[in-house]
Amino acid sequence: MPRLSQMEGVDRRQFLKYMGIAAAAVGAGPLLAACGDDSTATTGGGGGLTTEFTFANWPYYIDPGGVDSFFETSTLDDFKAATGISVNYIEEINDNVEWFGKVQGQLAAGQVIGRDLAALTDWMADRFIRLGWVEKIDKSLVPNSANLVDALKSPSFDPTRDYTLPWQSGLTSIAYDPNNTGRELTSINDIFDPAFSGRVTMLSEANDTIGLVMLGMGLDPASATLADSQAANDKIRQYVANGQIRRFTGNDYGEDLLNGNVWVAFAWSGDVIQLQADNPDLRFLVPSEGLMLWSDNMLIPKGAANKAAAETFMNYVYDPQHAAKIESYVNYICPVKGAQEAMRQMGEDLGDEDLAALAEDPLIFPTEADLAQTHIFRALPPDEREQFDAMFSETIGA
Repeated sequence: MPRLSQMEGVDRRQFLKYMGIAAAAVGAGPLLAACGDDSTATTGGGGGLTTEFTFANWPYYIDPGGVDSFFETSTLDDFKAATGISVNYIEEINDNVEWFGKVQGQLAAGQVIGRDLAALTDWMADRFIRLGWVEKIDKSLVPNSANLVDALKSPSFDPTRDYTLPWQSGLTSIAYDPNNTGRELTSINDIFDPAFSGRVTMLSEANDTIGLVMLGMGLDPASATLADSQAANDKIRQYVANGQIRRFTGNDYGEDLLNGNVWVAFAWSGDVIQLQADNPDLRFLVPSEGLMLWSDNMLIPKGAANKAAAETFMNYVYDPQHAAKIESYVNYICPVKGAQEAMRQMGEDLGDEDLAALAEDPLIFPTEADLAQTHIFRALPPDEREQFDAMFSETIGA
C-alpha cells in the first residue's frame, strides 16, 4: 500500500500549499482576515438534518478506498450509503495559523464560513472556543462519543468535550536509526549529544518542540509556566547557535531520516509508522521522561448551516468498525475504544496479515501504560500564547 513516506520530501500538512491549490480551487468562498475578541462559545447553528455538509480537514487524513486502501469503498462512500448524507470533503487545512487567518474575518463579523466541520489541533481548538466561534455538540446525536478513549476525555481546553471530539491523535518524540547513532537512545536529552551535531532536527510546531525539551528538563508541559517555556526555548537557542540543530521542520524530516542526512529528529508517530515501510530500522523512542500527546479535533464552526449532519458524521466515525477502517489508512492514534478489536477482526475476515498487524502496532493503539507516560500541553490564555509564539518564532527564524 502506498505510504506517505514514498512521497519524498512532502509535508502532509503542507502538500496543498506546495501544489499551489488555493481554497478557491476547491469551492471555498472568500475568506477575509480580521481580528476577533475572546468570549465564550455559543450554541446554535443549522436546524434539522440536511442531506450534505462540508468538512475541512488536513490532506491524507481519511481512507480513500480503492487501490490505495485495504477496502474498495471509502468511509465517505459508506457514510452516504448508510445515511443518505453527502460529505463535501475539502483538504484545505495545511497549517492551523494559516487556516485561522482565512476564516477569522468572517467569524469575527458573525458570518458563516461555509464549513460545517473542521479538524483543528488542540491549541487552535482552544482558541476557537475562547473566541466563541464553536457550536456546542448535541450529544443526543452523538451517542458514540461514549467510545472516546479515557486518556482524551478531559483536555484542559474542553474538559467535558462539549465542543470537540478528536479526529486523530498522535505522539511526539524522537525518531532515529541506531545504525546512524551507533547506540540506542533512551532520553529526550540524547538529542543534544554533541556526537550528533548537525544531524538533528526539531519540529516547527512550538507545543511539540518546547514540550519535549521541557520534559527533558524535568518540567511538565501540562502545568508549566511561561517562564518554564522561556527556559526551554533558551536551551533550544543555545543548540541552534552551536550548530547542533540542523533545522526546524514540518513532517518533511522523513526524507532526511531515510537518506541519513538526519540521525535524530523530533517526530510524529504516524509519520514514523509510514517511514518504517522504507526503513524498518527506524525507531520511535518512548523516552524515560515521557512524550507529548496531541489531537486534531473535530469542531463545528459557529453558525454552521448543516450542524446536525456534521454531528451525524461524528457519531458515525466513533463507531469502532468505522474508526478502524479510517485508521487502516491514516496510521495515527485512534481515539475510539473498540477499534483495535474491530481492526483485528477485519484482518481475519479479509485474510490480510498487513491489516491484522496494524491492529498490534503500539503507535496506533498504545497501551494504557504508554498513554500514562504522555503529556498534553496546557491551554495557554491569549496573552501567554502571543508571547509563547513570538519567542519560538524568533528561535526558528520564522
